[in-house]
Order: sequence, then C-alpha cells, then structure tokens
Amino acid sequence: MQPSPLPVVALTLGDPAGIGAELIARLLARPEATALANIVLVGDRWLWEDGQRIAGLTVETDIVPSFAVVRERGDTGRPAFLAIDSIDPSQVHRGRAEAAGGRSVLQVLDRCMDATLAGEVDAICFAPLNKQAMRIGGMQHEDELHHFAAYLGVTGYFCEFNTLGDLWTSRISSHVPMKDVAQYITAERIEQAAELIYRALRASGIERPRVAIAAFNPHGGDGGVCGREELDIIAPAVKALQARDWPSEAPFDGPFPADTIFLKAQAGDYQAIVTMYHDQGQIAIKLLGFSRGVTVQGGLPIPITTPAHGTAYDIAGQGKASVEATWQAFRIASRMGSAHRLANRETA
Repeated sequence: MQPSPLPVVALTLGDPAGIGAELIARLLARPEATALANIVLVGDRWLWEDGQRIAGLTVETDIVPSFAVVRERGDTGRPAFLAIDSIDPSQVHRGRAEAAGGRSVLQVLDRCMDATLAGEVDAICFAPLNKQAMRIGGMQHEDELHHFAAYLGVTGYFCEFNTLGDLWTSRISSHVPMKDVAQYITAERIEQAAELIYRALRASGIERPRVAIAAFNPHGGDGGVCGREELDIIAPAVKALQARDWPSEAPFDGPFPADTIFLKAQAGDYQAIVTMYHDQGQIAIKLLGFSRGVTVQGGLPIPITTPAHGTAYDIAGQGKASVEATWQAFRIASRMGSAHRLANRETA
C-alpha cells in the first residue's frame, strides 16, 4: 500500500467537560474531511465514544499504536485513532472547568507536539479548551499559545491570528490589561506582527495578501490631538514595511482608524488586519461571524489551529454544537500542513 500523499493532521478532543468530542464526531462524519488530510485523532477512547453518542453519529476509525505509522497508511478513507489514557470518566463533570480536564488537555497536546517535532505530524487542530482548567491543571503560562511556544522552544515573535473566511487578524498585544496596552505598541512589534501574518496567509494558499495596519487612538489620533502613537510609531513602522522587498506588490498599508478599517477589509481591499489590542479585532470578527471564527497560533514552527468559540460549557452534552468553526479550523490546518510538509521536504 502506498503512503498517503496528504498532510498528517492531528486532531484532539479538547476539554472533556466541553463540546469538543461532539464537534470532532461531527467533523469526521463529513467525507470531505478525509479528502483533505491523513487524520490522526488523539485522545481517550471513552471520550471519543461519548462524543459520537452525543452527536448521534458513528465514525469508523483505524486504531494505530503510534504516530509513526500514520504517514505510511494508504488512503483508507478513515481517520486513524491513537488512544491515550489521560482522564477517567469519573473525573469529568460536564460544564465545569476542573484541574483533571486541564491536565488531560495538556497531556494530549504535548504528545501531539512531540509528534510534530519528530516529523510524524504536519499540523495540529485542537478542539476547544479552557484556560482556567489548564492553569489549575498545571499549565505554567498565561494561555495555550505561550505554552506551545515554550514547549517548542520559540524565541522569536509569536501571536494569535483570528480568521473569518478570507479575513485574518493579528494583534500587537493580547491578553493584557487595557491600561498596559500602549507600552506594547512599538515599531518592532508592528513589523513582526505584520510580516508574520503576511507569511501565514501565503502558507495558507493566498498568493498576494494585502495587510492593513490599524491605528490605536480614536480617529487615528486626529493628527496628534487624540494621541501621537500613529505619528511617532505606527506610521513609521508601516513605511519601514513598505520599503522592504516582498513576493507581492504593496502588501502593507495604514494606519487606518479602527472604526473604519474593517469596512475596507469587508469590501475585499485587504485580507488581513494588524490590530493594536485584543478587542479592537475580536469584537469585529465575532460580530461578522462568531460561529465560523478560527484561531491560528502564529509564529510557531508548526501549524496549530482551533475554533475560536471556546468550550461552550452551557450546551455541553446537549447535542447542539455547531461544527462550522471546527470545519474551518481543520481546513486551514490541512492547507498549512501541506505547505509545512512541502517546506520540510525541500530543506531535507
């Protein structure tokens, strides 16, 4: 049997107390999913069975003993399943953030990252997790992105991308108090965030992405009346970006006031927006399409994606969860996984 030419994408079941297992059952019930990637589902057997029961679906999988054998499978049309014993059913209380669930998530994600470092997996798509559960379960970092970066030995700039269809956003600051945001606005961070999202868009299959840079102050500072960050920091950073050589023409523009920049992107003028703080981009993206949003972990050596909506504890176990954001996250992971696999082959 010939090895599959598709990228190997690891899927996880997320927080055991949330909607993750149900979402993955709905995702893998789509025949088009296995056409995009050589899938390996990683997690507890009982949780996977529970997710299928809640979704009212049965999904056939091929049991595998390790990540190492997944790439050598032929095109069976079925996902592989690597069973990991990370949590007992008695430790799970649906709809609650608990240490046992957080430890389970960390154990599974770390196994997947080990496999990517070993060259056995090309991308990871994880079902929703809960930061509080992970923190009380032993995570030493503020969020999963910083955990990924530390585990993978990242020393350069990294940040979350939030995507909705063909529109992507990144941000200069993330999970920090609003009173501290201004100190994160530097020319270096703006240039790094803009370059990072530009290269990620190209890796996801967009050949000529255009990136808009948001202002920080109301009305873009009104020429300094409402603040000088635009004049002193943001505009010079945009000019520095424009002065560099890029594979596509004029990929960067701005700064634009935050209350109009998304109208330009919605009209198709730009495929990405670099925002200055969390809610500047997140409010707009979630209003445009909360149920379809995806988070991409940017700046890591491997592609990692997840649906942006969270664990939805309030509807866990009720069979109501929409799979649309998970489907979009999986599609992006598959595309970026293909690019990652090709890049590794070319440098091998």
